[in-house]
Amino acid sequence: MRMTPLAAALDSAKCVFFDFDGPICRLFSEHPAALVAGRLRKLLDDKAPRLLAGDEYEPHDPHSILRAALHAAPGHELIRTVEQKLTQEEETAAGSAASTPSAHALIEELHGQGRTLAVTSNNSATAIRVYLNRYGLDKYFSPHVHGRQADPILLKPDPDCLSRALKSTGTEPGECLMIGDTPSDWAAAKDVGVAFVGYARTTPKAEALKQEEVQLIVGSMKEVLQAIRGTAGAVVRPPDN
Repeated sequence: MRMTPLAAALDSAKCVFFDFDGPICRLFSEHPAALVAGRLRKLLDDKAPRLLAGDEYEPHDPHSILRAALHAAPGHELIRTVEQKLTQEEETAAGSAASTPSAHALIEELHGQGRTLAVTSNNSATAIRVYLNRYGLDKYFSPHVHGRQADPILLKPDPDCLSRALKSTGTEPGECLMIGDTPSDWAAAKDVGVAFVGYARTTPKAEALKQEEVQLIVGSMKEVLQAIRGTAGAVVRPPDN
């Protein structure tokens, strides 16, 4: 029987890279991103009141604030302080983050099939491990957890975390596939030549990926799980809202 495009992409992947927030869990489901973003902005306002302009960032997105600070003052000593604060907040969030439906089953299935797994994320590696350890998932990824570095200048769409994953897993780009949920994930994967599956939980997420001409988009991790088990293929269709 002829494979669907998703099944074919998965079949050829010896190694699967997961973005963290989205494909594996909803990191800020119980510790809201808007709360974290507000704390980062207050930190910046207290120590460097005129560093950011209000139209340079998304006010409810912590990473957007970090990026804006990097853009405004890339060498400022405060950047490290903001990154450390964000790491602390992400660790707190990881302690209560909601799992993405079917993600854990997919991880276990891929590992059981002998695939190497890695996390390639703009979140901090320590926060990622907090979550993975909560559910006994760290054993499937360790030591291939590649999060934001202390110098956050190399956030996706820079492919730094993917390049580190390729090195740590000893794989070639053509042997790997990434599951991500943002255009920056797609750009980073494309930059290093890694195949990509877009996960879009909502219609706006799907539209953002389609605008970047992502060819493989799924609305749930269950679609990927079914494809890897050979029970169903994927079609590009509106995701579950």
